[in-house]
Amino acid sequence: MQAVEDALIVAGGLGTRMYPVSAFLSKESLPLIDIPVMIHLAHEAKAAGVKRIHIISSPNKDLSPLLKDISGLHSNRPELDKKLFSSFSDIEVKVHLQHQQLGLGDAISCALDEITGPFLVLLGDNVILDNHTSTKNFIPSNASKLLVQCFEENNLPCGAILPVEAEEVSNYGVVELDGKFVRNVVEKPNIEDAPSNLVLCGRYLFTSEAKDLLRNVYTAEKYGELQSIELQKHWMHGKGFIGVKLEGFSWYDSGNPYSWLQAQVDHALERPDYGENFRSWLQSRLN
Repeated sequence: MQAVEDALIVAGGLGTRMYPVSAFLSKESLPLIDIPVMIHLAHEAKAAGVKRIHIISSPNKDLSPLLKDISGLHSNRPELDKKLFSSFSDIEVKVHLQHQQLGLGDAISCALDEITGPFLVLLGDNVILDNHTSTKNFIPSNASKLLVQCFEENNLPCGAILPVEAEEVSNYGVVELDGKFVRNVVEKPNIEDAPSNLVLCGRYLFTSEAKDLLRNVYTAEKYGELQSIELQKHWMHGKGFIGVKLEGFSWYDSGNPYSWLQAQVDHALERPDYGENFRSWLQSRLN
């Protein structure tokens, strides 16, 4: 079984729901309080043990400031965790451009000529945390690490799933489980039609055959867009596609203003450095 040595961070979207800020800054640059989304994703991927990070961007985005080693600035804030100043300096990074918005599958395919084995996929506007740490003692998310562990145990592709409230299922791809296997995904169903309250949450581990499937089977000519869901259904109806339940994780989306506002508040309440004082202020403000 091949080791998982590559992670793709898909950051090619235009972020139109976050205009006007995303017209000036990429949504991957937006901070969850004080740590940019992309920095969270980089450390999550590295914690999963990969050797290379592939960033899928678009021609009109400049993500280079996020990739810089600014460890020389750490002396200005020595109380902060030094690794946050050089998140990409200790790993190989490759940037690939997606010239047309033709779906997630197309974004993934932009990097596949440089990947030979299984690989992680992290959606660039999704932060998934099981550690609400401060910038003084930063601990990365274990979400991608759990997917790698699942692959090592089963040698099958997998995707992370999380529960949502019943009234929210119409916003997501909702999974139907048979034990640990995902048997079907229903896109944005009504509450009464949803097979569960478990949804795909922007973390996947795909096997090397994804390249051939995207290039020769699930093509844009046939499907209009290259959609990764077709890959997942291929595995669901074949060898198997495992749903990895992320217990005790918080899921934040920088893709629209209201959800990102909720993310700031929720994360602040959980942070050990802000939680107590912020909770007191919030309670007084509500009163």
